[in-house]
Amino acid sequence: MLRSHNAALVLGLLRDAGTEGISRLELAERTGLTPQAVSKITARLREQGFAAEAGRRASTGGKPRTVLRLVPEAGHAVGVHLDRDELRAVLVDLDGAVVRERRAELDLGAGAEAVLGAVSAAVREVAGGLVVKGLVAGEPAGQGPGAGGPPESDGASAAGGGAGAADDPAGLGGSAGPGGGGRGGAAGGAGLAGAGSLVGVGVALPGPLDHTHGVLHRVTGFPEWDGFPLRDALAERLGVPVVVDKDTNAAAVGLAAGGAEEVPGGSFAYLHLGTGLGAGLVIGGSVHRGARTGAGEFGHQVVQLDGPLCECGNRGCVEVLCLGAAARGEVAEAARVLGVAAGNLVGLLDIDVVLLGGRTVVQAPEVYVRGVAEVLGARARREGAGGGGVPVRVAPGGERVVAEGAAQMLLAPLFGRGDV
Repeated sequence: MLRSHNAALVLGLLRDAGTEGISRLELAERTGLTPQAVSKITARLREQGFAAEAGRRASTGGKPRTVLRLVPEAGHAVGVHLDRDELRAVLVDLDGAVVRERRAELDLGAGAEAVLGAVSAAVREVAGGLVVKGLVAGEPAGQGPGAGGPPESDGASAAGGGAGAADDPAGLGGSAGPGGGGRGGAAGGAGLAGAGSLVGVGVALPGPLDHTHGVLHRVTGFPEWDGFPLRDALAERLGVPVVVDKDTNAAAVGLAAGGAEEVPGGSFAYLHLGTGLGAGLVIGGSVHRGARTGAGEFGHQVVQLDGPLCECGNRGCVEVLCLGAAARGEVAEAARVLGVAAGNLVGLLDIDVVLLGGRTVVQAPEVYVRGVAEVLGARARREGAGGGGVPVRVAPGGERVVAEGAAQMLLAPLFGRGDV
């Protein structure tokens, strides 16, 4: 475990250094490890293909220092966003760049067998050609297309090459992410182990659910999923580590780990308005899930007593009011309702910034940003707060933000960001 932790620290610094690279001496200074330990770790990383020389840098004394860089294509993760009516799968490299993408229509109420089959097919399609351990869905590993090149996209998913993870002599293994890897061919610790390997699969979908055990609860509108062990069922089919979380939490993980300029390092709320409404909360740099993964059920706060009936059983939830206004074409009203709910959240948590995303927001981002910002600004003026209120921005990533975040649930721990 200690060796994996130290390797993760080094990997994280290599990634942060980008193409310019970083020297072994700098790695030792920033990690607190001895130069000898850093040399051993970087030697293993180079042997496994995860690090490479990036030239030499002038030294203040003595010979020039050799700098190392991360090799992004050495490992990948698949992120899957299961929405109520569609599936989106992305393959990302170690830098978080999307290599392939697939979208397909999906009926989340079609039953476990149909949904599991669709996810398995999408994963095999985007991950075809990567290193495989054992069998995937009962079939030998296929020889799919290579992982290089620009992102690809189409409207359907087809069965393709298998995907898996190999052994880990470099000491980069351990838990594949929060909650572990479930059952399957690579359960029990599958880290990076060779160029073109697959770290695992992250799956994000509407809640509520038990993130720790990967078990679904009564997903709003689909109560038949209550108690279904999605993580273990997919891990058994795919033979790779699988993690499961709510769509909003996955997006928050990706935003916190991505380091985009729009995202602060402290606390923020990601509000996702798509087929439903939820929030991902990052407080003190870490995703706040709550004791039962129940935090962020933002859409089901009641803001209108005796209002319209929501699918959750309550009346006047912000979700039903917001989506209802959007469906009627009253986008400004939907933005105002979202702003009122966001104001409650800001008042409760005193967060640094509000990020907006999701399919509905993407259709009219300026309207939603302006509407939410106006409500928050008016609240700040009433309270005498300076600065004009909490900033409101569109989250980077567009409609892929959840799928990319699902992949980051596997990658973040590899770079010492297991806290997200």
